[in-house]
Amino acid sequence: MHLHILGICGTFMGGLALIARAAGHRVTGCDAGVYPPMSTQLAEQGIELIEGYGADQLALAPDLFVIGNVVTRGNPLMEAILDAGARYVSGPQWLGDNVLPGAHVLAVAGTHGKTTTSSMLAWILEACGKRPNFLIGGVAHDLKVSARYDHSVRPFVIEADEYDTAFFDKRSKFVHYRPRTAILNNLEYDHADIFPDLAAIETQFHHLVRTIPASGRIVVPTGSEALERVLARGCWSETATFGAGGAWQAGPADESGAFEVRHGDRALGTVRWTLGGAHNRLNALAALAAAEHAGVAPADGVAALSRFGGVKRRMELRGTAGGVKVYDDFAHHPTAIETTLDGLRRQVGQDRILAVLEPRSNTMKLGAMAARLPDSLRQADQVFCFGARSGKHALGWNPAEVLAPLGERASSYDDLDALVEAVAAAARPGDHVLVMSNGSFGGVHGKLLEALARRDAR
Repeated sequence: MHLHILGICGTFMGGLALIARAAGHRVTGCDAGVYPPMSTQLAEQGIELIEGYGADQLALAPDLFVIGNVVTRGNPLMEAILDAGARYVSGPQWLGDNVLPGAHVLAVAGTHGKTTTSSMLAWILEACGKRPNFLIGGVAHDLKVSARYDHSVRPFVIEADEYDTAFFDKRSKFVHYRPRTAILNNLEYDHADIFPDLAAIETQFHHLVRTIPASGRIVVPTGSEALERVLARGCWSETATFGAGGAWQAGPADESGAFEVRHGDRALGTVRWTLGGAHNRLNALAALAAAEHAGVAPADGVAALSRFGGVKRRMELRGTAGGVKVYDDFAHHPTAIETTLDGLRRQVGQDRILAVLEPRSNTMKLGAMAARLPDSLRQADQVFCFGARSGKHALGWNPAEVLAPLGERASSYDDLDALVEAVAAAARPGDHVLVMSNGSFGGVHGKLLEALARRDAR
């Protein structure tokens, strides 16, 4: 079958394209501004990429058009598809109908930590000989790719996003996955462009809960009022709790980041790794509880996590210049910003942290979370915020006004070069520059390292 994928360079749709190719389909695709690294991965697999959404692509005459959620009404190719009465389906539905049936689907949902937890879970299964298929919104250093598929393999780990499926299907993507094992990692208000309030997201999460069989397992944290409300609507599956007072618990981390794992009264061993932050210990517990449901002995899972090398763009050290370390992190929601800063603060002690933030998500651009930013950034010694006044990523609020509670510690810029020069001028040897954005941020990491190196060479 020939599939033509609209929005193919997005992480989810690109991974879906790789899976479809591995399943034996002919795959082509298009996107606006075909870009690496996904474009490189796709080209290496022999997948033809077309720039833009020209209506002339209808002449490719594929058996099916697969539609990503970046595609809207008014898109020239989509309008041509509708006018011609051609067959089309959303990416999540195609995956749910054609790849996931018969698999042991392990879905990782939640406002925060989906990519990291999915990567941990896939790595545990991989290290313990389960050879899982997976589709994850990032690349773990140990797994090397974001998607993999072998039709003979039963476990399938998928990052289960609550964002909408397509312009013609406003349910969350994850309702199409029908997992046997589901991690509900946490739940807060997000995606203000899609959901009016937290209750609307809770409804989508309960739609997911309704699809899990009685023989399935729901892995859920203790102390989440939102998730307690979700499960109170009805739960037909076994639950495994993690966190304080839960069945799965983590001891405090020592100076190296190592921590003990317990399941009930049993000590399962110690995870010895370099990842920081209480949030990563919770992510680890969730992954261990899910892996056990897929047949992994908990002690083996603990040993596997000790060999987990982390995920790109999650507190990833991009380089050091002029004695200053520059990190890259995907944090873009106030809770994620706060926990990321807390994790780094615990690692570096009293060293200075310079936070560089791009509020790029739709929720942040709309300003729905802006009032929470000053408190989420309180552990940073200095804060540099980038907010364009116009263009695709323009903010609907004034960073200088929002960050005013931080006083002289905070500054805002609408010119990227000016921001880079300001950070380079402020940074001292021994400082840690933490860049937080869910986009490429104009290559700011490399620009910062270059500016720091130039300053050091003077």
